[in-house]
Amino acid sequence: MHSLGQPVPDEHQGLGAIAIEDSQLAAAVLAKDRKATAEFVARYTDAVYDYIHARLAPRHDQVEDLVQEVFLSSWENLERYRGTGPLGAWVMGIARHKVEDYYRGRLRAPESIDDPDYISAVPVATPEIHEFLEQAELRKKTWEVLEQLTEPYRLALIWRYWDKASAREMAQKTGKTEKAIERLLARAREEFRGRWSYGQ
Repeated sequence: MHSLGQPVPDEHQGLGAIAIEDSQLAAAVLAKDRKATAEFVARYTDAVYDYIHARLAPRHDQVEDLVQEVFLSSWENLERYRGTGPLGAWVMGIARHKVEDYYRGRLRAPESIDDPDYISAVPVATPEIHEFLEQAELRKKTWEVLEQLTEPYRLALIWRYWDKASAREMAQKTGKTEKAIERLLARAREEFRGRWSYGQ
């Protein structure tokens, strides 16, 4: 099974054939074909679960609910799928939006994100977080450190550096000011670096 849960195309099956197959599956699910619905869930559950599980760690208690939300939203909006791209990519787009909704809800909560008295300490000389996420050999330790952070710090770092959201996008989606998001990120990076260095 490949990353989106779809069969790997062989030399006799091009992208056009996959698009037709995806469109046929979507049509069958819309027609309330039970076998097709079961195939739809089986095909994409692993990819959706892994995507959400990684981004919510260690809040694993929330993963199952969010996975269910992704599939519920997929079924409710399946008629909008036009077959212009892989069905798996379309489903993962919904998963991405659901994770963003989760981040937005968590980071909207009033807390010290707008603390005007915050003064950044001298940064510890360690690599930037995006470098950690790009290097497989450091990824395990990166997640161990991230899981030690408070949820606002952890989610802010994942959203900014893994999902590549800009501070402006994060501000727009949470209702915070861009300056407030930048302060949150600065504190989160400082906390991350301190815990990383402490563990060395």
